[in-house]
Amino acid sequence: MATHLAAHDELPPVSSTLLEQLQHISVSTVRRILQRIQQDVPRLPRPGPQRANHLTRDVPIRRIPWNESTPGHFEVDLVHHCGPTSSGLYVCTIQMIDVATGWSERAAVLGRSYCAMRDGFRRILLRLPFPLLEIHPDNGSEFFNAHLLTFWQDKVQGLHLSRSRPFHKNDNRFVEQKNSTLVRAYLGDLRLDTAVQCLALNGLYDQMWLYHNLFQPVMRLKEKTSIPKQDGTWHIRRRFDQARTPFDRLCATQAIDAHHRAQLEWLRSRINPRRLRQQIQHDLARLYDLPCALAGVAEDVFDTLLPECDNGRNEQTNTERRWRPVTLSFDGTIASR
Repeated sequence: MATHLAAHDELPPVSSTLLEQLQHISVSTVRRILQRIQQDVPRLPRPGPQRANHLTRDVPIRRIPWNESTPGHFEVDLVHHCGPTSSGLYVCTIQMIDVATGWSERAAVLGRSYCAMRDGFRRILLRLPFPLLEIHPDNGSEFFNAHLLTFWQDKVQGLHLSRSRPFHKNDNRFVEQKNSTLVRAYLGDLRLDTAVQCLALNGLYDQMWLYHNLFQPVMRLKEKTSIPKQDGTWHIRRRFDQARTPFDRLCATQAIDAHHRAQLEWLRSRINPRRLRQQIQHDLARLYDLPCALAGVAEDVFDTLLPECDNGRNEQTNTERRWRPVTLSFDGTIASR
């Protein structure tokens, strides 16, 4: 490639020594060089105090340890399905990843308003089979606003809120990796901007909830060792444990009670994973065929929300849980809840 670029005057003349070095350079060396170059590039100016989100000042900055052993500590992120343009109203995916077990939760919301974000978290809370101890999002205002902070105080008692450092995506490394494998791998950069698409995506996420939590094994980092090299740098050696499904990892702890565990074990015994995978692909194809919003036609966000229940009373606490698992029809296929 360097030879071709030099032939078209895109590079200065390339020496034979440089060509030989390019043939033998490793990917890891290229990454280290690029990382060193990027550190010298000045960042864009950060917003001043008058534009800062003052609600984040009381929320501690930290990273959930990679060796966290107690389930319930979730990294949270928002994936945008806006396509080539971020204008207008479009669907987003709220994704939560438990650091200890790899348990994944997803909910589709239309827009980033308080009503939409609250509804997405309500869907996740009603389906989560073990207590929520901590949520760890980035610093976005869709997560940290007065309405949503009040929502968390009312719905989950004793919940710990934390956040990542600004401009440090790797503080949420687990959910960022799952954004690629569990969201983008299915939807790509497709634009979704209607209530019908949002509801269809939530139906698809119900299927994926079963498939990835009950049947797809994940590996967890067990050990990290720093090994010094002759050039003064360090090499990180990582060792992983045996691959197990998030549900099996959850059952190895005391976080899930016997009733919820029995329900999920019965659910897994009834499901044909091959048929479930085929159903996911079928529903994904149907989602692709749904038309996007028409110009000048407003979409009603309230058409995507769950019905209110209990007259606004608490729907979930860590002591009294009102759990709604995905149910099955008589032939083992997914039925509506």
